[in-house]
This record gives sequence, C-alpha cells and structure tokens, in this order.
Amino acid sequence: MTHTTGILFQLAQSIGVVLLAPLWLGWVNQWRAWLQNRKGPGVLQPYRTMGKLFAKDAVLAHNASPLFRATPYILFGCMWLAAAIVPILATDLPFAPAADVIALVGVFALARVFLSLAAMDVGTAFGSLGARREMLVAFLAEPALLMVFFNASLISHSTSLTTIVGVLAHRQFALYPGMAFSGVAFAMVLLAENARIPVDNPATHLELTMIHEAMILEYSARHLALIEWASALKLLTYTTIGIALFLPWGIAEAGDWGALPLSLALLAVKLCFLGAALAGLETLSAKVRIFRAPEFLGTAFLLGVLGMLNYFLIGA
Repeated sequence: MTHTTGILFQLAQSIGVVLLAPLWLGWVNQWRAWLQNRKGPGVLQPYRTMGKLFAKDAVLAHNASPLFRATPYILFGCMWLAAAIVPILATDLPFAPAADVIALVGVFALARVFLSLAAMDVGTAFGSLGARREMLVAFLAEPALLMVFFNASLISHSTSLTTIVGVLAHRQFALYPGMAFSGVAFAMVLLAENARIPVDNPATHLELTMIHEAMILEYSARHLALIEWASALKLLTYTTIGIALFLPWGIAEAGDWGALPLSLALLAVKLCFLGAALAGLETLSAKVRIFRAPEFLGTAFLLGVLGMLNYFLIGA
C-alpha cells in the first residue's frame, strides 16, 4: 500500500469519526429511551439539534474575552485530533506514531483546561461552580486513566496505542487477568470523563448536580453546537480507546488492507453493542452526590493499581 493510499485511509477515518460521533450518541440516547419504556427522539436527533444551533445567531456576554470565543473551536479540534490518532480500523495509518497514550491524556487535559477557563471567563456563578467540579473530577480521573494505560503498556512494553493493539490482538492469544481490573477501571473513568451517570447526568440542568452543563450555559448557536459535537466526539473516542485496549480483535494488522471491510463491520457491531451496554448501565444506575465522586474515581484508581500489581506478581 502506497503512502498516498495510507493518507487517503487516514483522511477517511478522520472524517468518518466526526460524522459518526453524533449518530453514535443518538444510538445511546435511543437505547436509554427504549430501556425506560419511551419511544425516544430517534438516532438522528443530535444532527437535527446541531443543525438548528448552527442556523442561529450567537449571543455573547459583553465581558467575554477572546478565550471564551475561541474555546469551542479549540475543544472541537482537540477531540478531533484524539479521535483521528486512535487506531480504529487499522494499526499502520500515517497518524499511528502519534497515538501515544500519555499524549492522548494530555490532549484531553488541554481541552478540559480551556473549557474550564472559558466557563469562569464571564464570571457567572454556574460557570465557576461547573469548572471547580470539573477540575475535581479530572484530578481523580486522570491518574486512574494513566494506571489503565500503564497496565497495557507493561504488557506490550510500549506506550504506543498501535503497538498495544498489535500485542493484544495480533500475537499469540493470551489471557491477562490484570486487564480485567483495568477494564472495570476504564469503564468508570469513561463515565466520569464524559459526564455520564452516576457521576453526572447529561440531561439535567439542576444546579446542585450538573457539572459539564454548568460550564456551557453561556454558550449558544454555533459555539454550543461545536461543544456538543466535541462532547459526542469525546464519548466516541473513549469508546474506541476501550475497543483498542480490551476488544482489539478485528482491527486490521499493519499491511493487511484486505481486512479493512471486516474491520469496519466488526467496529459497527462493537459500537452497537457498547452503545446498548452504556445505556443499560446508565438506566440501572443512580446519580450520586458530587461528594461521592472521589470514592467512585478512587475505586477506579485502585482497580488500575491492582491490575498493575497483578502483572508484577504473576507476569500477566
């Protein structure tokens, strides 16, 4: 496969994840509605919502700084970059060398910092409240996420997500008990980082519970559409990272471009199943108080550490 063809595949993946993210978010929301005995708005509702927002005129506070205006674009760019470098279909795309797990955590942290600063920029009480809560969650979630990545890195002897996928999916089959602990920890971090139940509720605007929604109350029109799109991209990116770490089977091996159709079909099946599982988990769970979030994420960190200890003790 020539370099030009590889670039084309990379471009197709980059554009595909951007277009797929709202659809997958709509799939999760539709499953939540079904599990709650409701009809639901349909899987295309996120597209309709963002289209309506893009057609509106933006309203900005008089004291909003350039940071407030630029943050939606920076947030969307960070999430797009993270989604583009994760090996979703194949492991040898041109952006594969950039898929370092520590760099991924840094990209997510950069987006969070800008969003939190923008939330405090106009000086509203809700924005500052949401930013403080977001930093509390991030302070606990990022170490847990790093423990999950380090466990996979110990097995593959690399922090490259592409190498990790190659070791876990394309070499001799082996069971790694430590990855079971890491899988549970990653699921807990995914829920917390994406403002999902039980840490946050993406459908609420109650001042005592909201975290993410509190930070974006001052945004409207195209700015709000970009933030919502970036949130959908972040959820899809975390899900594809989970697939790469814990369900990598089916991702095309380096040079095996004939396996791409099968890889695409398996990705669709995995996303459909995981979307239903996420909706089911949120339906069966209850929103916890914000002061219980440290216990939730502390448990995720502990599970990540147990996974690493399991590797050192039994070598798997």
